[in-house]
Amino acid sequence: MAAERRTGQKARTQGNITQIAGDVHLQAPPPVTRAEVEWPVWVGKVPQLAAAFQPRTPVREAIARARAESGDVVLSQVLAGDGGVGKSQLAAALARELRDQERSADSGLDLLVWANATDPDQIITAYADAAGRLGLPGGTSGDIAAAAEAFLAWLPTTDRRWLIVLDDITDPEAVDPWWPDGNHRAGWVLATTRRSDALLSGQGRKLIRLDLYTPEEARAYLQRRLTDAGHPGLYDAEAADALAEELGRLPLGLGHAAAYMINKRCGVGDYLRLFRDTGNALGDLLPPSADAEGYGRPVTTALLVSRDAVRAADPTGLAWPLLQFIALMDPMGHPAELWTTEPVREFLRTSRPARRRWLRRHQPAVTESEIGGALDCLRTYALIAQDTARAPIRVHALTARAVRETIASEALPGLARTAADALLRLWPNPDQNDLDLSAALRANAMMLDHHTHPCLWTPTTHECVYEVSRSLSDVGLTEQAVDYDRRTLQHTRDIHGPDDARTLTARNNLAVSYRDAGLIQEALELAEKVLADHERLLGTGHPRTLSARHNLTICYSDAGRTQDALELAEKVLADHERLLGLDHPYTLSARDHLATVYHDAGRIQAGLRLAEQALADHERILGTEHPDTLSVRGNLATSYCQVGRTEEALELAEQVLADFERILGPDHPNTRIGRHNLALIRRTHEAAQRNKGQAPQEG
Repeated sequence: MAAERRTGQKARTQGNITQIAGDVHLQAPPPVTRAEVEWPVWVGKVPQLAAAFQPRTPVREAIARARAESGDVVLSQVLAGDGGVGKSQLAAALARELRDQERSADSGLDLLVWANATDPDQIITAYADAAGRLGLPGGTSGDIAAAAEAFLAWLPTTDRRWLIVLDDITDPEAVDPWWPDGNHRAGWVLATTRRSDALLSGQGRKLIRLDLYTPEEARAYLQRRLTDAGHPGLYDAEAADALAEELGRLPLGLGHAAAYMINKRCGVGDYLRLFRDTGNALGDLLPPSADAEGYGRPVTTALLVSRDAVRAADPTGLAWPLLQFIALMDPMGHPAELWTTEPVREFLRTSRPARRRWLRRHQPAVTESEIGGALDCLRTYALIAQDTARAPIRVHALTARAVRETIASEALPGLARTAADALLRLWPNPDQNDLDLSAALRANAMMLDHHTHPCLWTPTTHECVYEVSRSLSDVGLTEQAVDYDRRTLQHTRDIHGPDDARTLTARNNLAVSYRDAGLIQEALELAEKVLADHERLLGTGHPRTLSARHNLTICYSDAGRTQDALELAEKVLADHERLLGLDHPYTLSARDHLATVYHDAGRIQAGLRLAEQALADHERILGTEHPDTLSVRGNLATSYCQVGRTEEALELAEQVLADFERILGPDHPNTRIGRHNLALIRRTHEAAQRNKGQAPQEG
């Protein structure tokens, strides 16, 4: 039942209060801001420059001309080129140069934001981080979309010098709403992409092509790389020119080749012979007809040469299996801790080479030290990039593609589902505990599904698929959650059919996302159909049917259908108590919601008694600081106020707001509700005291 989303426990917005004296006029609380920002502000991780980095002087000059000709609009240059040509490296070099300049009246940066742009979710997360560091209203919120919008609104108003890098745009239309805009010369946007859509040019945006190394750049790269490594004797100019042409003068391929030569003390001529010898195997791995870019063949050839060297240099036998895992993830980065989780270690234990088949069952446990050694080996041969041992692991998209071509079809489901298990092990709960990690896990889960589809959907839909939806809603990205759940429902219906239990789960989750996004009518219509299908296919007493019925009850309340909500909520609680027990978390949620419905229906005393019981149960079973407990406590404060017990309501509401701010953050949706309710309760309490002829208490 964990895969099926259930409408979460929400703080209840204070409704109408019978005013004892005078009207209540609620003013919005003042924005939360920091007293002072410590400049400069750096957000995001700028990639390290590759060894023997080539400055790409002609492209730099084109960027400088574009900046000089841009007029008063926000400067936006888009580095466009095929995979492996070094777009991100050039962007990183420019960002580092500006970042590291001494700040003065006419140079340097006050703000740098480096955002991975493969998915708009990652841009939103970076902007929200910037808003928090700048002390903008809403910047420290769990509602990261609102924080990101506040940051975008701030950019045209500041005289601070800023640079935003949008690295690896894959969907220009989805990124467009998050592109800084306005007439302001203090800012500069630098983007990288493999696309050339119309949205990437015009309105102050200029597309600048970055192509392969020139013959001179390729030759200079190889010579400097080998010389800087202390092996100038390995360089051969004639062979270097030939190798560069064989590799298509692709920077990525040259990087693989140079790493191999340095580690094996192999001259350029010898490497060229190895490179050519391995070419015959590529027909099975990457057919020419599937290589639309024209780069896959040389990169894969270089990769196969490195694979043999890695296998020879890796005593653990884990490096290549780890690289296959890495190739399934987001090339822009994933947490290194994924590969030390128990699911991955167990997979590696049973899959690493053994002399006899029966010995595999008795292989010793894989240690973190062995995994660290295997990753070191991959870094040595330039197959992955990682700034520090605990920094995110990155892999070039073409390297990842070439590795994926080596994975046998029968091995892919095991790799995919093990990687998904690892993602779940790292997922923060709640997501607000680590918003950056949460965003990275969402991006990697979606990339994993993309690369391995339909492995995460058969024979059963992996929980990781549903976790993305829940996470998007929890951090306030409700529109993205709706879009994601629509796609999930389509995939599930196509794979499993319209009446499969997994399709029911996907439809239920979409109904919950509709409600979270404020699409009340859409949520209600779908929730009614979902409940009918659950009852028809699973029966009236199935646990998932209970969840669907509970969700429909809340939709009735949201839509103002109080009588329908009351009749169904009473049945829902009775069914939960009978089938799941008095103390099941779902039973607690149903009990608190019924208390709310009683209040809405005018049964105040019944609602109050049930709300007190619900809070006692939540504190006993879930703990006093569980987010659901905080919401129930806030609902009880509202109930106290409605029956005239304003002093108790005020004391409880103050405690609730303090706990919300401490645990969920000052701008989480529940925190905002708590702040709103406290203001109303305080004014109602003051009005009650004035009516009694008493001076209101301070606070």
